[in-house]
Amino acid sequence: MELLSKIFIEPFETMYALPDLFLQALWEGFVSGTLYSLIALGFVLIFKASGVFNFAQGIMVVFAALVLVGIHALGVPAYIAVLLTLGVMALLAMTVVRFVMKPLVNQPDIILFMSTIGITFILIAGGQLIFGGEPKAMITTELGLPTGSSDWEVGGGLVIFQHIDIAAAIIAALLIAGLALFFNKTKTGRALRAVADDHQAALSVGISLERIWVIVWFAAGVVALTAGILWAAKSDVSFALQVIALKALPVLVLGGFTSIPGAIIGGLIIGFGEKLFDLYWGSPILGGGTESWFAFIIALIFLLYRPEGLFGEKHIERI
Repeated sequence: MELLSKIFIEPFETMYALPDLFLQALWEGFVSGTLYSLIALGFVLIFKASGVFNFAQGIMVVFAALVLVGIHALGVPAYIAVLLTLGVMALLAMTVVRFVMKPLVNQPDIILFMSTIGITFILIAGGQLIFGGEPKAMITTELGLPTGSSDWEVGGGLVIFQHIDIAAAIIAALLIAGLALFFNKTKTGRALRAVADDHQAALSVGISLERIWVIVWFAAGVVALTAGILWAAKSDVSFALQVIALKALPVLVLGGFTSIPGAIIGGLIIGFGEKLFDLYWGSPILGGGTESWFAFIIALIFLLYRPEGLFGEKHIERI
């Protein structure tokens, strides 16, 4: 009986009695969810264009952030370092397409997936060789990102808004909206959807697979750099950051591997869900620490009942 009370009654009594705590959890869930959506978007772009699940997206986040900090450490101004880092990500995109994707066209999906695991280890080894393995501070101030916080009095308590969180949510939302418009309203976006639907049909109307793949890998690199800056501004640039990118997997399961709106909605569900569950159910009943695995439980439930996700395409095979 006591356990049922802790599950069904006490959490809602606490929400009513301490509205500031509830709103704080909602805000932190929104910020985390937006950043999860941003990382998931990198996976979706490549999967839509090539059908390849890019296991290397997480290490691309770390690699892009390391390149930015490393270039700035050479005395290059912050914004020029950002442009040079984008150039490095473009070079990476062309290299991957030329030496990995193109030679493996028409190979089984598992071969392409394994190739992205190989890219992951190459980037880890290259990153450690060039930049070392120790954590580095993100150049937050040099990039003009805000610091400090603002308070909001509500229900006799305070809701604290970290300025870097506000900036992160705005930047991530603008980038997601911009990419969604680009791929839905432009000629390149229509070409990407044609490639996603049928490679052979796209080739027959003159669409270059290699060009589309370079574009989406570069777009995924831009997403990785943005996510790396925003996540590292809250902690440091280290190889442990790639673990956070794994949170994008439950987001993809929820939203669907081919849906940009699904990545957004899935990210927000995971962000809100893990914060609220840990605060009201995880800590009182299980002792806390549920944020590290709660998202994967949600994903597992979705896999059992709706494996294509909320916005994913259901494939029907006639026999």
